[in-house]
Amino acid sequence: MTSEPLSTAIVTGAGSGIGRAIAHRLAEDGYAVIVADRAAEGAQETVRQLQALGHTARAEVLDITDPAATQALIDGAANLRVLVNNAGIFNTRDFDKLTADDFRRMYEVNLVAMFTLCQQAARVLPEGGRIINLASRAAFGARHYAHYVASKAGVAGFTKALALELAEKQITVNAVAPGVIVTDMLLERAEGLEGLRVQQPSGRLGQPEHIAHAVAFFADPRAEYVTGQVLIVDGGRSVGGTAAF
Repeated sequence: MTSEPLSTAIVTGAGSGIGRAIAHRLAEDGYAVIVADRAAEGAQETVRQLQALGHTARAEVLDITDPAATQALIDGAANLRVLVNNAGIFNTRDFDKLTADDFRRMYEVNLVAMFTLCQQAARVLPEGGRIINLASRAAFGARHYAHYVASKAGVAGFTKALALELAEKQITVNAVAPGVIVTDMLLERAEGLEGLRVQQPSGRLGQPEHIAHAVAFFADPRAEYVTGQVLIVDGGRSVGGTAAF
């Protein structure tokens, strides 16, 4: 008697931080996880961690802005059920120093590449499939990175539009919008961590696992009637105001 093959989840940017935490959570929930990242070492480390825990996982190293590479990723994902678009870039620029190339690069990675992967995945996802995008609370507006804010606002809007496009296929499309989450990127700004912490209503910063749990909710088969939503996970910060973090 043969067992049913595991459903597959693709998580982009899963070589570290939030993406790695998402990969762990979805593996715990019984998915075979494809760890997609442009950094081979990080992707392979995530896979080592998952396999050490008895989970099924493999790494795919690619640049998500390459449509041929992302198509190969989708084509190689047997029994694909969940796509998590987590990969993205972030950098700061004062507005008077922001260039059109800065804008184009941010959109190319954070929005256009995500659109391409969604379109490719939607062609093969079955009824009940899940697409989960990573937006950001920064979409409300923030100083010093207008290009990033614009790209993540685009993610939120695209998520809502795509949810309507795919509703008849019974594929849900949702987004998680993190606030301040402790990752390596944030730790590079260690001198400002205390200032960020005291701004949080809870008095503490978020962890990658907090985002992973939100993603897992949207991925759950029981969340079949939830689509087109953007879930803000920021410890309540957005309730008290939307100033730059």
